[in-house]
Amino acid sequence: MSEVAIDLSNKNILITGGSMGIGYAAAEACLKANGRVVICARNSEDIDKALSQLRAIGSGQVVGVSADVTQHDQVEAALDKVESSFGVLNAVIHAAGIYGPIGALTEVDPEAWFNAIRINLFGSFLVARQSCLRLQKTGGRIALFSGGGAATPFPNYTAYACGKVGVVRFTETIAQEMAPFKIQINCIAPGFVITRLHQQTLEAGANLAGEKFLENTKAQIEKGGVPASVGGNAAAFLISDRADGITGKFVAAPYDGWQNWVDHLEELKTTDIFTLRRILPKERGMDWQ
Repeated sequence: MSEVAIDLSNKNILITGGSMGIGYAAAEACLKANGRVVICARNSEDIDKALSQLRAIGSGQVVGVSADVTQHDQVEAALDKVESSFGVLNAVIHAAGIYGPIGALTEVDPEAWFNAIRINLFGSFLVARQSCLRLQKTGGRIALFSGGGAATPFPNYTAYACGKVGVVRFTETIAQEMAPFKIQINCIAPGFVITRLHQQTLEAGANLAGEKFLENTKAQIEKGGVPASVGGNAAAFLISDRADGITGKFVAAPYDGWQNWVDHLEELKTTDIFTLRRILPKERGMDWQ
């Protein structure tokens, strides 16, 4: 999938989960487009390692801060870091997340289940909320990340699936709420990107993860999966001026041809394409309703 030429030289950007995986790929994409970036993650050693590599890319204007996205004061500190380092916040890419417990409903620990919801869904809420309080003054862009289970059932990963589908509806809803403030908000499904999360599936084994998904995970790992850069490039595009007018959409980064969406803005604005919705019988050729 080809990259889209974008210019982020006018953007000061916060990227959560930016020390590795998809968040790191998003940071790479933003720096290549000459953006100014603050990455945050919980582990300061991971941040330092990422910064040592990111500073050689593109603009090289990148700093880091340790932050837990479920803690109000730490999210505020990360946003403050953008303003103290580069100036007024323009965009946020929220890529921090975890898999949570693996196993059937009756097998998983309730506290571990809720913790995954807290990080994946509440973390998205808190980062978006605190960001919008600042972006309301100037307008801006937010890209959130969905994932497996948002569009189809994901057995044995209920916490992850429920959190990620929640992010999709959350995105669609707050995009409408924030539209008067010229804040555009979208979420991205990055595809099967090989990250540390999939090591958890291998460790869980077939009894917890399910034979089918375990074998699929092994096959994807062998093939290399979807490059993290696919989701990272999509995020960079969605916070760029090239994506002006695109908001409230659920983007499957490897499949949806988002590079060409600017040619279809009217259809994106006036229809329910690329959103969550019910499928009615008549849409499947049935006439009994």
